[in-house]
Amino acid sequence: MPILNREPSKNTEDGDGLPKLPLPNLQDTLDMYLRCMKHLLTEEQFHKTQKIVMQFGASGGVGDTLQSKLLERREKKANWVYDYWLNDMYLSNRLALPVNSSPAMVFPRQNFRAPVDSLRFAAHLISGVLEYKTLLDAHALPVDYARGQLAGTPLCMEQYYRLFTSYRLPGSARDTLVAQESTVMPEPEHIIVACKNQFFVLDVVINFRRLNERDLLTQLQKIVKMADSEEERLPSIGLLTSDGRTEWAEARSVLMRESTNRDSLDMIERCLCLVCLDEATGPLLSDTTCATVMLHGGGATKNGGNRWYDKPMQFVVGADGCCGVVCEHSPFEGIVLVQCTEYLLKYMIGSPSKLVRAASVSELPAPRRLRWKCTPEVLKLIASSNEKLERLVKNLDMNVHKFLGYGKEFIKKQKMSPDAYIQVALQLAFYKCHGRPVSTYESASIRRFRQGRVDNIRSATPEALAFVKAMTDEKLGSSDTEKMELLQSAINAQTKYTILAITGKAIDNHLLGLREIAHELKIEKPEIFKDEAYLISNQFILSTSQVPTTVEMFCCYGPVVPNGYGACYNPQSDHIIFSVSSFHESPQTCSSEFVKCLVWALQTMRDLCSKCNSGSNSGEQKNGPKMQTKTQQRALDPAKETVPQVLVKSPEQTNVDAQTQTPTKSKNFKERN
Repeated sequence: MPILNREPSKNTEDGDGLPKLPLPNLQDTLDMYLRCMKHLLTEEQFHKTQKIVMQFGASGGVGDTLQSKLLERREKKANWVYDYWLNDMYLSNRLALPVNSSPAMVFPRQNFRAPVDSLRFAAHLISGVLEYKTLLDAHALPVDYARGQLAGTPLCMEQYYRLFTSYRLPGSARDTLVAQESTVMPEPEHIIVACKNQFFVLDVVINFRRLNERDLLTQLQKIVKMADSEEERLPSIGLLTSDGRTEWAEARSVLMRESTNRDSLDMIERCLCLVCLDEATGPLLSDTTCATVMLHGGGATKNGGNRWYDKPMQFVVGADGCCGVVCEHSPFEGIVLVQCTEYLLKYMIGSPSKLVRAASVSELPAPRRLRWKCTPEVLKLIASSNEKLERLVKNLDMNVHKFLGYGKEFIKKQKMSPDAYIQVALQLAFYKCHGRPVSTYESASIRRFRQGRVDNIRSATPEALAFVKAMTDEKLGSSDTEKMELLQSAINAQTKYTILAITGKAIDNHLLGLREIAHELKIEKPEIFKDEAYLISNQFILSTSQVPTTVEMFCCYGPVVPNGYGACYNPQSDHIIFSVSSFHESPQTCSSEFVKCLVWALQTMRDLCSKCNSGSNSGEQKNGPKMQTKTQQRALDPAKETVPQVLVKSPEQTNVDAQTQTPTKSKNFKERN
């Protein structure tokens, strides 16, 4: 089992009463697989795949055998795909967590006028974390209900209970997600504070009393003072956690030889979360800079060693106001992260910092510095991890763009789903940029089912391809009316697939289950999973996700393949925030070029809607930005567009849009034999 120590209890967070995830019909999945892949393959590749799929699905064949075994598994398990999915997406993946796997949420930029201001913010944030943890411990968190497509369905809450109780333990071949048992009277809880690449234990409960904000601030000030001591400073052990998973597992086993290191590792692995007090990163603090700081810390020369990537929640508080949270993604999805961070930010707005001395703990024991015994071997491993992180830092090509042309309100006036519309825009942007369609991932929540995580919405539909060709190929001579019909058809196809995915009837989890059950039964890997089409289908060159928020913040993550893009978006009423990532080392990708094409796509689609639906959005047109000619659109350089400062909106009731989540970014692309 990939999760240790915790089987959720029936009457709490496992969503008791929720239905089990359905197992799709085998023939339906195979038919849909062929439909999804036909336009992404050459004719020759498709004919070969068609034969292989027909053979696999033949009556009494291997597909039938595997399907019947999956049906048996569904009877026995709370969720038939969960373990397979967790291993495949995360635990078996050997890539380093920063950029490749761990997403980040960038908070509104803070204006810290003095060093103590950042510590006040951190103390206030920790206070919010402890409030939220109290809700979790009391099982007092209200149940989430779906929004978007098929709204109103209750959702599985299990992921919330892993936010502050789990840890990803590195392994030589596969990691383990360790989840601690929560007890009625836990041992004194602690947070680990990272400061100047050193780690400190901050007890937040002393003598059974929770520290108030004044005491938290006092302790943080002590930690900063301790971290400033040059004589006491130890090597940047945190850099080891930024390495590939196998390398980190080996380094950890070297560290474990010393009892001092074992004790320090234990304190980190059992903590509630990390609070990383970062040093200022430099004078230019754009959204793009903040995103990169969250994803990798800027390398060893900046804050790269001020992290411990195995912990699910690392809150970053930068001295320059660059704040956010970095997440180890295996315990929970993006919507859970959004709900938690929105609670914290709204807590901080709605509850003024309480720095009056309360009758809590008069004499606070000093926070403890974690000690490490660093042999020459350990120092060599740290140097190696540092080199690899530096390469990753240089390689990441990040571009955060705030599209100000319009937002979801305009799209709704066209009677279209904002998510489906943006997905079609992403297809148009990619085609404009690269001249071909590619396998695309959009994560869809399956939390309507017990222990539900995500499945994939395959956004590169044949209908989307027909639309983007009409929009980009002048030789086709498509009229505006024809283009509008094709757009509507593409949005309908996207919406239809979304509904299939969120109701447990998409193809990716099913194909994964069939592949893994064959492996379990020691059956030779079926031809369908060795076929080139299957490999192409899982090379997600475009990995996308909608992460909507009610507080002005945004999510970002790296690409999932060396020649791909990560594209996260947050649709607001009158604007859309896009975080686009790629790798500099790939000659095929460029984030700024992709953003230019995306701006062009969104404006061109608006032009089309305005021409064809002029009656539905005349008010929007009057008040919105002036429409541009096609020449102006092509010339528009989004880098020159001013990105306004991110502001926190006033608190409002948070609803959950469970339609899409942050993507499962750690797809294990090297096919496991």
